[in-house]
Amino acid sequence: MKLIVNNLRIIVEDTRSLRQVVLDKFRTKDEDLLEIIIVKKSIDARQKDKITIIYSLIIDVKDYNKARLLQYKEIEEYIEQEVKLQYHNYNHKYRPIIIGFGPSGIFSALYLARSKAKPIIIERGSKMEERVKEVDDFLNNKKLNTSSNIQFGEGGAGTFSDGKLTTNVKDELNKFILQELVKHGAPKEILYEGMPHIGTDYLEKTIKSIREEIETLGGSFYFNHQFTNIENNQGISKIEVTNKDNKFILETDCLILGLGHSARDTIKMLYSKGLQMEAKSFSMGVRIEHKQEYINKIQYGEFYKMLPPASYKVAVHLKNRSVYTFCMCPGGQVMASQSEEFSILTNGMSKRNRDMENSNAALLVNVDPVDYYKTSILDGLDYQEKYEKLAYEIAGDYKAPANLVKEFLNNKVAQKYRSVTPSYPHGVTFTDLNRCLPNYVVNSLKEALPLFDKKMRGFAFDDAVLTGVETRTSCPIRMTRNEQKEANIRGIYPIGEGAGYAGGIMSAALDGLKTAIKICEKLV
Repeated sequence: MKLIVNNLRIIVEDTRSLRQVVLDKFRTKDEDLLEIIIVKKSIDARQKDKITIIYSLIIDVKDYNKARLLQYKEIEEYIEQEVKLQYHNYNHKYRPIIIGFGPSGIFSALYLARSKAKPIIIERGSKMEERVKEVDDFLNNKKLNTSSNIQFGEGGAGTFSDGKLTTNVKDELNKFILQELVKHGAPKEILYEGMPHIGTDYLEKTIKSIREEIETLGGSFYFNHQFTNIENNQGISKIEVTNKDNKFILETDCLILGLGHSARDTIKMLYSKGLQMEAKSFSMGVRIEHKQEYINKIQYGEFYKMLPPASYKVAVHLKNRSVYTFCMCPGGQVMASQSEEFSILTNGMSKRNRDMENSNAALLVNVDPVDYYKTSILDGLDYQEKYEKLAYEIAGDYKAPANLVKEFLNNKVAQKYRSVTPSYPHGVTFTDLNRCLPNYVVNSLKEALPLFDKKMRGFAFDDAVLTGVETRTSCPIRMTRNEQKEANIRGIYPIGEGAGYAGGIMSAALDGLKTAIKICEKLV
């Protein structure tokens, strides 16, 4: 019999190994402790003078009566709960086609491939090996490939991020997704970390491995090909696929749209073809950047050197707006994430070790349809683009507009950075952020920063850098669909962030997976 021990707390100063702590606590000899597996691990830093590491552990010993395990209050019998999916035999005239190979497209393609569907994947960007080179060329030389960049290409926008795997969606399939990521090369720690993340360096390898499995199972990939047109007749879609050399037509009765939030041209094309959409809220703001050591001291106090890079999550509700941090990247970099020329778009990225000098997070204000809607449901796309282009016009050289917190709050413009060196790869231009963000966003940020500082003392640090603009935290439209995940046009299935049904790697992967399951269940 194996047992789960919950809420095992170890003070951070304890230098013993986890195994030794278990041996001492339950008075067990080393040779009698058969197995110890971490189920969950988190840090409780609410009391800075008594920071603890909290574990849930699977423990197996030779003699439970001899060990003092059964006397522990928070203990239960361990029952294996491996998530196993049923794969169907996809026996159909047409092969399913998936547009986009981000998280939602990846997991829908993987499930369909294992169901013998031999999916066809259309991705406008490059496969991982070439995409990394193209991204580096932009970051180092300002040569932007508008088809393959931080937004487009194998792995989607999440590849060049922190790789956070947290989600507010409670579903047993989340465990399956994590297990698959580990199977394909992600660190096993993501299975139990309280705030799991892969990191861009591991995501690159993991996604390539998943692609190779799909290919082995008969899936076909068209990288550097764009979905440019569609004609649908009674559920049969003829889709036009274009690359730099030619065009061709593919037919399917199962078209899965994993577009991502930046495929504005494709979204507009689909809207013109009658695909039903609705306007939705999104957020806009800046990246706030501190030194990572500074954040560690705020969060951990005197024990900051004994713990991994600290993160944070802060929110306040103003009279008419919400302001919050999002996609916090410890030990990371503010990225140049645009997919269009002559525009500025920021995001954050960390590698697995999170060992860079600064931390950064999106500092965002909610934007509602009433703020941007004029004549079309698509106005939110143009609204985002407007401010991204305004941000570019300030410097005209892919430098990002920025200010420091002290000057920002005092309606002034900093002349140069001080203790925090901006990590944005093309450099920054200090300016009045009202030039590239709506007034209500700037005013909300000014009102919220002192309130954030009350919740997390030191957050509104004078020297912290505010770098703009962050506009694509989510898509401003939602493609409507029914309970079977199908759009108003028969045979079309919108999924993930670009369809308005996800907000991160895990929620997008989950949406793609569940949609693929629904599609296969219809055939049974």
